[in-house]
Amino acid sequence: MSAKVLMYCTAACPFCQSAEQLLLSKGARIDKVRVDREPERRAEMTQKAGGRRTVPQIWIGERHVGGCDDLYELERRGELDPLLNKAPA
Repeated sequence: MSAKVLMYCTAACPFCQSAEQLLLSKGARIDKVRVDREPERRAEMTQKAGGRRTVPQIWIGERHVGGCDDLYELERRGELDPLLNKAPA
């Protein structure tokens, strides 16, 4: 798998780290936007995520997945691999 993933995150967030570990274990390439380094990008994230302000916020291809719990729920339901496989790399 080599799906392109966009993740808004911070360095100190354990949920961000957990989500990143899962995605990397699946072979995903992650473009990270560090809102702790670029705080002005948090407003961009919030707008794109429909008002959600917490990190991580994750997109696989054009699909907004949500946060870490949402990502792991996709994995539990067996929906993460197909989503990563069909996302443009």
